[in-house]
Amino acid sequence: MKASSLATMIGTLNQVAMGEKKADIVLKNCKLVNVYSREIIPQTQIAILKDRIAYVGKDASHTVGAKTVIIDLEEKFVTPGFADPHIHIDQYILPSELAKRALLCGTTSLFSDPIDIVSVCGYKGFREFVRMTDELPIRVFHMIPGGLPVDRKFSHARTISRAEQKKAFELESVLGMGEVFSWTKVTTHDPITIQNIIHILENGGIVNGHTAGASDKKLNAYIASGIFSCHEPIDYDQVMERVRLGMWVMMREGSIRRDLDKIVPNVLSQKTYFDRLMFCTDGVTPKDLLEFGLIDHCIRKSVSIGMELIDAITIASRNCFEYYEMGNDLGGIAPGKLADILVFDDMNKLKPDKVFVGGKLLVAHGNLVYKSPKPVLAKWIAKTVKARQKFTEKDFTVRGKGNSAQATVIRLDTEIITRKDQDELYIKDGNVTASQEKDVWKVAAIDRTYGTGKKCVGFLKNFGANIGAFGSTQSFHENDMMVIGSNEKDMALVANELVKTQGGMVFAKDGKIMSQFEMPIAGLVSKLPLEEAAVRYSSIDEKLVELGCKFKQPHLIPLFLPFLALPEVRILYSGVVDVKNRTYLKILI
Repeated sequence: MKASSLATMIGTLNQVAMGEKKADIVLKNCKLVNVYSREIIPQTQIAILKDRIAYVGKDASHTVGAKTVIIDLEEKFVTPGFADPHIHIDQYILPSELAKRALLCGTTSLFSDPIDIVSVCGYKGFREFVRMTDELPIRVFHMIPGGLPVDRKFSHARTISRAEQKKAFELESVLGMGEVFSWTKVTTHDPITIQNIIHILENGGIVNGHTAGASDKKLNAYIASGIFSCHEPIDYDQVMERVRLGMWVMMREGSIRRDLDKIVPNVLSQKTYFDRLMFCTDGVTPKDLLEFGLIDHCIRKSVSIGMELIDAITIASRNCFEYYEMGNDLGGIAPGKLADILVFDDMNKLKPDKVFVGGKLLVAHGNLVYKSPKPVLAKWIAKTVKARQKFTEKDFTVRGKGNSAQATVIRLDTEIITRKDQDELYIKDGNVTASQEKDVWKVAAIDRTYGTGKKCVGFLKNFGANIGAFGSTQSFHENDMMVIGSNEKDMALVANELVKTQGGMVFAKDGKIMSQFEMPIAGLVSKLPLEEAAVRYSSIDEKLVELGCKFKQPHLIPLFLPFLALPEVRILYSGVVDVKNRTYLKILI
């Protein structure tokens, strides 16, 4: 959503405030939740001209003209719109579907880090994604992905060149660089990373951080490099180490990590200043979006722990925009600000009755009142899952000699964390086989971006489901096609189905597709409405758990198996990687 410039509106806003010109809308009888003075002010009136607020006070009658729309809010509460300062929205559902749900939850601004669309489609994908969000009724701001490549020695993700970065930064909705999560690139003075940061800072941009595992001198060096935020602290001590060094902390409560329980109680008991704290989700699944919401859930959760409601709302609104140096335009309800306003009947439920974005009423009586145009998608973005030929059982064999072989095994400790292990596996007809008895599976990482036909087949322990194969085209941040299987026949079936549907998640058993969720947009995003996408997405996890998978969220396993920023062993189409030692491992020892 495009916004007016305050500079161009000064004259008319001034005149409306003085009563010399008339407002377009006046909101009467508001209980104003004031995030500047930390008080709730009854009997407030708000005058709006075009997309900005001209007057806030006890009596806006002088701003009312013959054409002014007067809305009596009957002593309902009004707050600024909520903001998510760090969210990956290039996952699962179209931005237009996310926008609808976000509005119903009171989140009117999203700060997007589209790292996966870039890892698949490069700068062309970044531009297309920005275009897809430009006309949405909410505000979507973008950060140029700062984490690609994760590790230049191994990573094969597409990225954005220096020249493309400069072009991207010229786009109106682009504010800077997204999370620089390979923080060792900063502390070891990687020249490309440092130059990218310098370019953003020299041009007045913001650089977001990711400091998981960094402390003391390494954390200091990272912050001294101009990176002043982090969403990775998982407890109070980590939050405070960063706040004491002047960082802004985005307290995360999303689908992959939920950290508020370990942070907020101590923040309250220690009476920590709130002014450098924000809420973020980092990303939400369709199921969680429907069940919990977005930033509204962070507020409710924090209030349930003991935080004062007005403080939680301030963290969810004003603090975010002050971090992004946008406080003159957004973050509160005051003269000159953009009119992003939420209206609540019940502040405990925190479900908005009305939502205004830029003075436009988009939600009324808890329902959307705008028409969402059908997204126009570029044809090429739905043709990104490439394979040279149809997969067969032979593509998933691991050649060995004799009756058995000692194999390197990727052991799952959680859906996300892996360890290096080894097991003795049987060889049948020259093929090292998976072992149901030992819960050792085959796992294949396949190039689906470049169409080279390259792949790596290794072994995975502790998956546990009684199925033939499970595959996904969504993986952080290499976006290899991942296939986990107990037998080669079902692995080939799953791989071919993913190519046929151009992406998603699917599992099979005994030569039959059992469940799937199609995500043909860059192999990452579904075309389905949110509610239907949530059902399809949820069915994957639910059925895999029913069939014996040891983990509650099986879809995370292929998502993280190639992720080079976490310990201990990862698999890409180029091979199995020991992340700490930065070496390839032999599959057969």
